[in-house]
Amino acid sequence: MSLVVLVTVPPERAHELARTLVGERLAGCVNVLPGVQSIYRWEGEVAEDPETLLLIKTTGEQYPALEARVRALHPYEVPEIVALPFDRALPEFQSWLREVTGPAT
Repeated sequence: MSLVVLVTVPPERAHELARTLVGERLAGCVNVLPGVQSIYRWEGEVAEDPETLLLIKTTGEQYPALEARVRALHPYEVPEIVALPFDRALPEFQSWLREVTGPAT
């Protein structure tokens, strides 16, 4: 199974987190989408902050390690980590994703 994982982060932390996940083979690709404005409820108040959205492509096998790594590196008490499975994609893309997130050869 392949996954797209959505993670919002403070803008100044986005590239570092993306590079770490790809460098550690936990993700095949991370798209960094700046300019997200998040409005949310936290501790009884409505808050608003600029964020960057990471679109992380990974496999179901790598998800537990990816989630643990994001939690360890993320500055938020409760980070947004939402995994969306997909089963329809270009077969060559899915093969590439399995290759680049698997053990280094």
